[in-house]
Amino acid sequence: MSMTDPIADMLTRIRNGIQSRHDRVEMPHSKLKVEVAKILKSEGFISNFKEVPAEDGKPSGTLRVYLKYSEDGEPVIHGIERVSRPGRRTYVDSKSVPKVLGGMGTAILTTSTGVMTGHQARQDGVGGEVVAFVW
Repeated sequence: MSMTDPIADMLTRIRNGIQSRHDRVEMPHSKLKVEVAKILKSEGFISNFKEVPAEDGKPSGTLRVYLKYSEDGEPVIHGIERVSRPGRRTYVDSKSVPKVLGGMGTAILTTSTGVMTGHQARQDGVGGEVVAFVW
């Protein structure tokens, strides 16, 4: 069975893992998911991620995301939301890259120069497709 929106599936797995207080979540591997995980790690929303190679008979590997919690047990990610969907793509130019919670959150964009945060896209003067908001 094919999946129509693998990024939404990734974000939902992270959201459900946090609500259930899991240490990690696993999902099918893709290059875009790895880039999103790199941004989540660099912004401090997850503790780490690992690419697990494919086993015999499986078409692709697994991406394992290690969730992050504060010292008192509260999750670091308070909200994670898919913005651009297959049925309704959302594109912005460099001047209208959205700020999440007045700069407290992070917008994740795919641009012509790669996947980056909204802050970096504004600095580089590039626009693109808004993939997700994280706060």
